[in-house]
Amino acid sequence: MPRSTLFRQRLLTLFLIALLLLFSPLALRPESWEDWLGLPPLFLYLYGVWAGVIALAAWIAIRGRD
Repeated sequence: MPRSTLFRQRLLTLFLIALLLLFSPLALRPESWEDWLGLPPLFLYLYGVWAGVIALAAWIAIRGRD
C-alpha cells in the first residue's frame, strides 16, 4: 500500500474518532457531574480530547513523512 494512502487513512480514522469523542458527551447529562478543581468536567474532557487529537495528528504527520 502506498504511503500516501496509508497516511490519508490514518488521518481519516483520526477524524472519525475525534468526531465520536467530541460529540458523544453532548448526549450525556453533564450538569449532573461534579466540578473537579473548580472546572466543569465537560470542559476538561473536551479540551483533553482536543489536545489528544492535535498530538495524534502531529504524530501521524511526522511518522507519515518519513
